[in-house]
Amino acid sequence: MDTFSVGIDVGGTFTDIVLCNLSTLKYDVFKTPSTPQDPSIGFINGLKEILEKNHVKSDQIAHIFHGTTTATNAILENEGAEVGVLVTDGFKFVLEIGRHGTPRLVNPNSWIKPDRPVKPRDIYEIPGRMSVTGEIITPLNELSIIEAVQKFKAQGKTTIAVSFIHSYSNDSHEQRARELILAEYPEASVSLSSEVLAIFREYERTITTVLNAYVSPKVSSYVRNLQQGLSKLNISASLSLMKSNGGMVGFDVAAQQPVQTALSGPAAGVMASVQITKNMGIQDSISFDMGGTSTDVSLIENQNPTTHLFGKIGNWPIQLPMLDIATIGCGGGSIAEISQYNSLTVGPKSAGALPGPACYRNGGLDPTVTDANLVLGRINSSIAGDTLELDRSASLGSIKTKIADPLGLDIYSAAHGILKIANNNMVGAIRNISVERGYDPKDFTLVAYGGAGPMHGIDVANLLGINQVIVPLYPGITSAHGLLVSEFKNDYARTYTKRSSEHEAADLNRIFSELETQGRGWLEKEGLNQQAFSIEKSIDLRYQHQGSEITIPINGNHLDHKSLINAFNAFHQQHHRLYGFSLEQPVEIITLRVSITSNVGKLGIPLLPELIQTDTSVKGRREVFFSDTTDFITCDIHARDLLQPGTVIKGPAIIESLDSTVLINPNWESLIDEYGTCILTEQNKSLNCHQNS
Repeated sequence: MDTFSVGIDVGGTFTDIVLCNLSTLKYDVFKTPSTPQDPSIGFINGLKEILEKNHVKSDQIAHIFHGTTTATNAILENEGAEVGVLVTDGFKFVLEIGRHGTPRLVNPNSWIKPDRPVKPRDIYEIPGRMSVTGEIITPLNELSIIEAVQKFKAQGKTTIAVSFIHSYSNDSHEQRARELILAEYPEASVSLSSEVLAIFREYERTITTVLNAYVSPKVSSYVRNLQQGLSKLNISASLSLMKSNGGMVGFDVAAQQPVQTALSGPAAGVMASVQITKNMGIQDSISFDMGGTSTDVSLIENQNPTTHLFGKIGNWPIQLPMLDIATIGCGGGSIAEISQYNSLTVGPKSAGALPGPACYRNGGLDPTVTDANLVLGRINSSIAGDTLELDRSASLGSIKTKIADPLGLDIYSAAHGILKIANNNMVGAIRNISVERGYDPKDFTLVAYGGAGPMHGIDVANLLGINQVIVPLYPGITSAHGLLVSEFKNDYARTYTKRSSEHEAADLNRIFSELETQGRGWLEKEGLNQQAFSIEKSIDLRYQHQGSEITIPINGNHLDHKSLINAFNAFHQQHHRLYGFSLEQPVEIITLRVSITSNVGKLGIPLLPELIQTDTSVKGRREVFFSDTTDFITCDIHARDLLQPGTVIKGPAIIESLDSTVLINPNWESLIDEYGTCILTEQNKSLNCHQNS
């Protein structure tokens, strides 16, 4: 009996599903509208339909991999739980003080700090203190903890965060606090900073721990709903969630540290992009995921995703290993409107899945990017496998009334203006993760996916000077596909502050060994093979008295004087690349890190199966508006499932499939490779990728 793995990505507009036969590696894909009121409904409904469509029984499902935005949305929409917080005596206002810098692009004279997720009145100071090296300076006052917990219980606060000073050096006070909390209040959910983020910087460690507690009930409730829904379908397969670092973890781990899933969905798309470009021999690329509500972009260098340790969700820093993804509120559902200054703006406000764009006929009256694409002929009036009919007249009326007439423009110029502003917004996000990091986008290939990415890919590439765009076989479900090609991965870190002249390799190796032991324990808990895994070690370094660090990888299993010198030299070189200079002064070791990866369950991307030979892939023609200078052009409309490997389509043209539309601009052409990927290049320019045979 064949067995199957399922990847399910819940987005703001659609829930995308990939079903893979583990014996044949054949895939089937499915899209269903998301259910924002309870995302688990769309998850279960979509899973049920794709199983029925493929005649797959519940006991044939081996594993379900999931990307979720539950934690992200709870933070962004301020819909987390009421949290009680315990901190060391004297640190009651650590969240209120935060950092003194102001966000970019704001007026520092008028900017007001956003409300913290926890008010000072819900933060209790507990006497007891550790030194920076882990010695007990003041014993823990257990009675203060019990009194605080009694107040939390009386107030109905079921989730509690504990963040004691220097707990990364010695967590005994936090561990004891949890014992006391659960003895007094067994129903409580407890987040310890020593388990969520065992590194220094009091504000970042505390806010990350608080956010973990803040989203914990909502994530736990969501996954319980999933498990109940799966139980009703008689599916007993294990459920794993994507983390922000691009790795998978089981539900139990994700439930303990739900803040780790803050970039769950976007991370899956990046991992799919990595696999796609590896198959094609492309070294450097930029993933460009344009969906219904947002666009996520990330830079991939030497076939590896870039990561950072200082992420941000909404207004809050999250100092965890995360893929370096920039997100902006610009997607197919982004609303176009006239600002108070009588200028046209697009996003970040979105029509979402409900009511959706005006053309959805679900009550939406505002014009969106999708409406503009429909008016300009770039998208068919019947999408998602003919399951969703779009009303072009509604789009025309909305753009005319709310954009064209107020600005004195004709409808088509107004619609094209909406797209130009949206494209420039997305270009800004790409420059953020490339130019501002010292990279030239012209040296990269753009990987365009998401429901709207392939429609905008070439326009965005033209603005950046990129001459090659890659569109996967199923661009609209790429993030769901990424769940199946990702590995299990977990990260461990501990602050250990020493100058280069003071370090002892034996101490460093001891800490690395302890972190590795934690990782092996996680592998055992997940039921993963204790032999089939890899370990990556790294250290955070900085010049003495600097305020930020650079993470440098450590080669080899054992750290010695030579490998440390190599790490220091690599730090100098990286510092010079990032900042234009290096210094001859002591280097400080700040944090040690271990990343453990297991490729159990990881799947590859299969070659395109042999297709039925047809006389033509053209299924019709349509008038399409490309630019102000070309006006409408009659284009061939190609069916993507009829395109053979080696097929070349010269623009202007359109390729349509179940989940997305590929727009081929004039002076561009598309080549279909053996994986079914569209390789879009400017005509008369050679490809900069190597095709694997």
